[in-house]
Amino acid sequence: MRFVLTAISGNKYDGDVYEVVLPTLDGRIGVMEDHMPLFSVISTGAISVRKNAHDPDSAMEHFATYGGAIEVSDNILRVLVDEANLPEEINEQEAREAMVRAEKMKAEAKDQTSLEHAQALLDRQSTRLQVAALRHRRH
Repeated sequence: MRFVLTAISGNKYDGDVYEVVLPTLDGRIGVMEDHMPLFSVISTGAISVRKNAHDPDSAMEHFATYGGAIEVSDNILRVLVDEANLPEEINEQEAREAMVRAEKMKAEAKDQTSLEHAQALLDRQSTRLQVAALRHRRH
């Protein structure tokens, strides 16, 4: 199956893979060769890519993403997101500091819009830290 991950900044991945696990609004789903046609929304979370059938979980490649859309058809999985980060692109110290700021924003939120914005920032930084931690397990 071919997997194409495109962010606003350009293509982040384009190649043949065995399996891709994606965060959706209904939970994580796996997409493999001959998957039924699908169009869906993805949520903030990690996209995990297994290149070969016998690769262990520790060999999977991970991307931190913050929502977008997926389309599966003709053994091609296309994912379009605003942003996608590989673990080595994430500065953990900056992510931790941003998380502290987001927690403060959430605690001080005076309306639903401010609260939702702060929660989205918290989710984004949490995902970045989760994906960065996967880099440490891999090495």
